[in-house]
Amino acid sequence: MSTERIAMSGASGLTAFHIFTVRSLKHSFRDAESLLMAVLLPLMLMLVFTFIFGESIASGQGGDRGDYLAYVLPAIALTAAGFGASYTAVVVSNDMTTGFMNRLRTMPFPSATVLLGHAASSVVRNLLATAVVVIAAFALGFRTDASAAQFLGAVGLIALWILVITTVFAVLGMVAGSAEAASGYGFILLFLPYLSSGFAPVETMPGWMQGFAGHQPMTPIIDSSRALLNGDAPGAEWWIGIVWCAGFIAIAVCLAIAIFPRKVAQ
Repeated sequence: MSTERIAMSGASGLTAFHIFTVRSLKHSFRDAESLLMAVLLPLMLMLVFTFIFGESIASGQGGDRGDYLAYVLPAIALTAAGFGASYTAVVVSNDMTTGFMNRLRTMPFPSATVLLGHAASSVVRNLLATAVVVIAAFALGFRTDASAAQFLGAVGLIALWILVITTVFAVLGMVAGSAEAASGYGFILLFLPYLSSGFAPVETMPGWMQGFAGHQPMTPIIDSSRALLNGDAPGAEWWIGIVWCAGFIAIAVCLAIAIFPRKVAQ
């Protein structure tokens, strides 16, 4: 459905949100190269870490490659979410800088639904990429002792981080002056999984790095997801991760509320 039809029908915010979510999904699935990279990149990371680094890391800890695959799987899923969310920054920036948002100002629905549509479609796209990663992990020998509730809890934590990173990248796309800048601003966020407990235990890192790695937002999310996938209790890590996620979302929403109207009015 076109934006003209939305205007003619006087669509509500909910209807407009649905329309722009579908629009963003169609655009992302038509961009075959970006979609392929969103799937292939995490698969390649998983193969590299499992077959190249996994043997040496796991053997040093008295385990095997399968143990390391179970250890690294949550980090791979969250890394994939970061790369997938970076695409959101690009498409939001394109909408902001090509005049599309100014066109929407003349139509009777909230322009912010475009941002919400991009965020929702990015969550769907990243969940599909995460599903591919999990299926590939099972094909490589990953097995879990988690109950259905624990497995869903782990997926829920990963989905929550996908929402967080998508929201942050959407705001970056809104404030960036170009699509290239939008992608570059969030580049540092893509390194967070590597500076966490995702690929190696925090205690094996240099002392000066352990403080950051142990207290950054991705570590409790990864540790909780890993524990749940192993069928263990996540301890206090799960709510610490949720607090981090809630804080990021609150800040991103406040920034969007403050900045978006001015950016659209320019």
